[in-house]
Amino acid sequence: MSIDIIDDTEAAWIDPQRVSGITAFVLDRMHLDPECTVSIAFVDEDRMSELHLQWMEEPGPTDVMSFPMDDLQPGSPEGPRPLGILGDIVLCPSVAERQAEQAGHAPEDEVDLLLVHGMLHLLGHDHAEPEEHRVMFDLQGNLLEGWRQHRQVAP
Repeated sequence: MSIDIIDDTEAAWIDPQRVSGITAFVLDRMHLDPECTVSIAFVDEDRMSELHLQWMEEPGPTDVMSFPMDDLQPGSPEGPRPLGILGDIVLCPSVAERQAEQAGHAPEDEVDLLLVHGMLHLLGHDHAEPEEHRVMFDLQGNLLEGWRQHRQVAP
């Protein structure tokens, strides 16, 4: 499995092992080949604002953006497990910190949420329509709950 993490910020609280762990967890739960590639970049608000304007035509920084590559879809427990380049996820830790404070949880938990959200977008999920929103956010909640349980039993 290739999980590339780039941190171009001064957010010392970003834990690369945790980021790799949740990414690998989601890849497994979505039944993707363990050799899939995904890149995760942590950027500052200026860089995120540039990307947000360039790709979404919206000003200001956002929390997470996803850039799919091979249009991979989730596999199934029976197989086959799709292999390829899932794509890139870009997160802004300072935005995540503010959102975590507003939500009343740790910034690391917000990054977990944003990573899962970004990965679901890479897998073709969206939340523009009410039914898409329900499906994506139900799956996001299930994956986050599974990750929390996994972390409690993992050494």
